[in-house]
Amino acid sequence: MKLSSKTIAALTWLLAFTLAAWILTQLPLSGFRDTLAAIEVQNWFLWIGLNVLILGLLAGRWLVITRAMELPISFLQIFAVRQAGQLISFVTPGPQFGGEPLQVYWLWKRYSVAGPAAVMAVGLDRFFEFWVNFGVLLIAVLTLLASATAVEVQWLTIAASLAGLMLAMGVAAWVLLQQPASIRGFVRRLTAPWQQHPRLIKLGAHWSGLSDLLQGIVARHRAALSLALLVSILGWVGMLAEFWFLLYLVDAPRDLASFVFLFTVVRLAFLLPLPGGIGSLEATLFWAFQSMEFNLATAAGLIVLMRLRDVMVLLSGAIVLPVLNSRRAS
Repeated sequence: MKLSSKTIAALTWLLAFTLAAWILTQLPLSGFRDTLAAIEVQNWFLWIGLNVLILGLLAGRWLVITRAMELPISFLQIFAVRQAGQLISFVTPGPQFGGEPLQVYWLWKRYSVAGPAAVMAVGLDRFFEFWVNFGVLLIAVLTLLASATAVEVQWLTIAASLAGLMLAMGVAAWVLLQQPASIRGFVRRLTAPWQQHPRLIKLGAHWSGLSDLLQGIVARHRAALSLALLVSILGWVGMLAEFWFLLYLVDAPRDLASFVFLFTVVRLAFLLPLPGGIGSLEATLFWAFQSMEFNLATAAGLIVLMRLRDVMVLLSGAIVLPVLNSRRAS
C-alpha cells in the first residue's frame, strides 16, 4: 500500500512525540523544577539576550548577502523571512530543511525580489549555514575521535560523512562557478525531447540567470562573501557560548570533553529526520547523560530549557508569518 505524504508526516509526528514522551517518563522530572527555580532573574535575561544576539547574527549574514546582491530589503524584513522559514522547517520532518521554498516565495511576492535573485539569496545563505555547520561539527567530532575519554561511538564514520558532505558542497559550488556551460549542456541534453515546452524554455532562462548571477557575485563581491563567512562563524561562537551557558544554568559538567561531547550529540540529533528534533533530542541527551553517569535530573532541566528556547524562536516566526502571507505589500 502506498502511503500519502500526509500519512507519512502524521506517522513521523506520532513517532517523534511517542519517543519524546517515553524518554520523559524515564527522567526524574521532580528534580528539574528545583534546578529551574534556582536560576536567577539576571541569568534568564542574559540567556534571552544571548539568543537574540545569535538570531541577529544569522539574519545579519543573510543581510550581507542581499546587500552584495543589491536587493531592496531591510534587516527587519530579512529577520522576518528567516524566522518564518525556521518555523516551517521546524515542523517538517528534518528540522534543517523545509522553509526555503516559502522564503523564496516571500522575497519574490512580498518584497518584489526577482525570482532568480530570490533563489540565489536563499541558496547562498543556506550554503554558508550548512557548510559552516558541518565544519564546526567535523572539528568537534575529530576532537572526540582524538580523545581517550570519549564515549564509544562511531566517530570515524561520522567524521567521514561530514567531510564527504562538505566536499560535495564545495565541488558543487566549484562546478557552478567554473563549469556553467557544461551544466547548461547537460540540462539541454536531459530535456531535449521536451525543449519546446514553454515551462522548460522558461526554466532554462532562469538557470542561465542564476548561473550568471552567481558568477557576478563571486567576481565582484568577494569581500562581502568573506564577511558572510565570518558572521556565520561568529553565529556559531554564539551558539557554543549559549550551550555552555545552558550547562551552567542547570549545573551540568562543563569540562572540555563533556562540553564537546554533549554539544556534538545534540547537534547531530537535529540532523535526524524528525520534526524539530522532537524525540531525537530527548533520547540523545538521555543516552549521553546515562553514558557519562551524570545526574538525569540535570538532563531533564537541560531538555526543558532547550525546548523553551525552541518555543521562543517558533513564536517569533509565528508572529511574522501572518504578515508575510498577507496580501498587502510593505
